[in-house]
Amino acid sequence: MIRSVLVAVASAAALSACVGLPAEGTGPIPMTPTTRFALGVEPGIERIALAVHEAGPSPNQARALQDFAYRFSAEGAAVLRVEAPSGDDPVSGEMAWSVRNALEAAGVPGHQVQVVTYLAPDPRAPVLVGFDTVQASVPRCGTEWTNLARTGSNAGHSNFGCSVNANLAAQIANPRDITTPRTMTPADAGRRAVVFDKYRQGEQTAAVIETLLENGQVSDAVD
Repeated sequence: MIRSVLVAVASAAALSACVGLPAEGTGPIPMTPTTRFALGVEPGIERIALAVHEAGPSPNQARALQDFAYRFSAEGAAVLRVEAPSGDDPVSGEMAWSVRNALEAAGVPGHQVQVVTYLAPDPRAPVLVGFDTVQASVPRCGTEWTNLARTGSNAGHSNFGCSVNANLAAQIANPRDITTPRTMTPADAGRRAVVFDKYRQGEQTAAVIETLLENGQVSDAVD
C-alpha cells in the first residue's frame, strides 16, 4: 500500500513538472526556432595499422592502402600521415617509406603525404596510416518534453526541428559540406565554344538526343 502511494506521488510530481514547463522549455530561447538544433561537426580520425614486413607491404596491405587512398580523396582532408614506430629500426623505416610510395602510386599527391614517427612500445610496432576527419554531430531528440499546450509566448517547443536535423546529419555524405561549401567546378569552355560557333553559323545548338526527342523519333517509353 505504501509503495503504491509512493509511485502515485512520484508520477503526479513528474506529470506536474511536465505540465508546468512552457512549450519552449526553461533554457535560453534561440533567435529563430531553426537554430536550436543547428547542424554541426565533430573532429575524428580515420586510421589503419599495418604490420611491418621486411619485404614491404603485403598484397593485402597494398589493397588496403588503395582503398584508404580512395577514402582520403573522398573525405577531402588536407594531410595523410604515415607514422613509423620510434626506435630507429631500419625495417620499420623502410616499411613506412614503402607505404608512402604505395599511397602516391594510388593517386595521393606527394605533398599531402607526411612521414612522421610516434612513440611506440616496440621498434617493430605497426606502421600507422591516418588522416583527420569530421563527422556530423547528431542531436539527441526527445530526451525532455514540455507542455506543448503552453504556447503563450508563441515560441517553438523545445524539440522543434530536432528530428529533421538529426536525419540530415545522418544522411550527409561529406560532413565537411556543413561548415565549408564546395567550390564550383570549372566551366566546360570547349563545349561552350562549340555551341557558340554553331549559334553564329545558324546551326542547331541542341544535342542530337534532344533534337530526336523534339521530333518524336525516340519513344518516351522503354520496354
